[in-house]
Amino acid sequence: MADQSFLDWPFFEPHHKRLALDLNIWAADVLPTIVDHEAVHKNVDATCKTLAKALGSGGWLRYCIPAAYGGAHDDLDVRSLCLIRETLARHSGLADFAFAMQGLGSGAISTYGSEAQKHTYLPAVASGEKIAAFALSEAGAGSDVTAMSTSLVKQYADYIANGEKTWISNGGIADFYTLFGRTGAGKKGVSAIIIDADTKGLSVTERIEVIAPHPLARLNFDDCKIPAGNLIGDEGDGLKIALGTLDIFRTTVGAAALGFARRALDEATAHATQRKMFGATLSELPIAQERLAEMALDIDASALLIYRSAWTKDVKKTRVTREAAMAKLFATDQAQFVIDKAVQMFGALGIKKGVKVEELYREIRALRIYEGASEVQKTVIARQHLQNFRKPEAGK
Repeated sequence: MADQSFLDWPFFEPHHKRLALDLNIWAADVLPTIVDHEAVHKNVDATCKTLAKALGSGGWLRYCIPAAYGGAHDDLDVRSLCLIRETLARHSGLADFAFAMQGLGSGAISTYGSEAQKHTYLPAVASGEKIAAFALSEAGAGSDVTAMSTSLVKQYADYIANGEKTWISNGGIADFYTLFGRTGAGKKGVSAIIIDADTKGLSVTERIEVIAPHPLARLNFDDCKIPAGNLIGDEGDGLKIALGTLDIFRTTVGAAALGFARRALDEATAHATQRKMFGATLSELPIAQERLAEMALDIDASALLIYRSAWTKDVKKTRVTREAAMAKLFATDQAQFVIDKAVQMFGALGIKKGVKVEELYREIRALRIYEGASEVQKTVIARQHLQNFRKPEAGK
């Protein structure tokens, strides 16, 4: 069992500790009945839908939306989101995915949507009855969002969408998508709109297979007619909405990586204390102790960055572009190293299908890419640093 002492850190309030402990009990009891290796590979879509409903009935998806629409808090509480993602990831990468996409897919509506939009979509997200998705990336516009070409053209009381999106999580199983497209030129020409999955002209043109199975697709929009009332905010607000939403959820990506890393350390520690080598247990060998120490250090450092960012967003109510980028970058990169060390400590067993550290090795890799690759986070951090830097006046 992962060390829970971090819950006593001053970043948290009593309800956060209760949340983490209660969710851990629920996840240990419920998730094994839903997620197993064969079920995931046989029908990942059905498993994700089942997970969303289970998370909804368990009350955990309430943390993805504001209280006025059936949520847990008046505003999205990033510390709660992080604790949930960390806890779910420690048990199941797919359960974490199902939770995260409900939050990300509906986050723009929660934060920037109209009252009508919130009442229409958010309660069903909280219950797990509607699956949400975030449609931003394109083949030529991943890290560079402003390069997108999908168009949204106003025509009377509707917008007509044409173009293509790819790498869309929940693509093919979502009931609605938060779609970003061009209503004009440049950074001010990106807008956000809600499109229901059954809209005529919306099709899935490719299901994308990846190393850790989850619903991922390429979508095509062919003269899709979307009511103008589905526009989130005003025309030209799209980039602000996308970055503002990512500002909230980017920190939680680091939290998921932290959950994977904690599980890897648990697995490695249990293995090291049982594995007999050279007349002792593996845990008694200096090289193994060195690896365990490095893993524990990286995990605590990641947790500090993650919950600093989450606390700052929740308590200070400010943008956390720099803090979120640091948390996401460090936690995902270090989790990769932690899991790699765990695999190495398992030896040949570490690459055997069905062994938890092998699964973790596949699960972690995507987190260093999606919602802003590690290289992008470094650019964000550098720009924030330079923006905040003030040169001293001459002679002082």
